[in-house]
This record gives sequence, C-alpha cells and structure tokens, in this order.
Amino acid sequence: MASAIPLIGGIPAGPELLIILLVLVLLFGANKIPKLARSTGQAMGEFRKGREQVEEELQQMQGDDDDESPIETESTVDNGDDELETDKETRA
Repeated sequence: MASAIPLIGGIPAGPELLIILLVLVLLFGANKIPKLARSTGQAMGEFRKGREQVEEELQQMQGDDDDESPIETESTVDNGDDELETDKETRA
C-alpha cells in the first residue's frame, strides 16, 4: 500500500525557523521587519473585518427571507390554480 508523502514538510521549527529568520534579516534588514509584520497584521485585520461584514449581511438576508409569512409568499406566486378551480366549477 502506498502512503501519501507530502511534497512540502510541515511547519518549520527549530533550526529551519532560524534559517528563515536569518534570510529575512539579510533580505529586508532589521529595521524593516517590524514594519512588514505590522502591515501584515493590519491587512489580516482588515480582511477579517470584511469577511465578518459579508457574513453578517448574508445572515440578515437569510433572516429577512425567514421573516416573510407564508400567506404573503402564496399570494405573490401565480401557479395557475385559479383556472383549474373555475374549470371544475363549470364542469360540476
């Protein structure tokens, strides 16, 4: 039986994490890393707020649909039953 081998390993830890941090310091410099982290955090916060707003709007829309009474829904739908009833009355 063949086992699934992931192409990319798990979350880096220990020495792998240190190497990644060292490369980041060399590429961006020690002064820019806090700014990058801060801007990444702000972007994630904005994304979460936007997602929550969309979820709230969807819930409100679903709540509005549930609040409608069945009488209103039935009166707006024309399914042609009126013609069937008049035909039955004329036949009787």
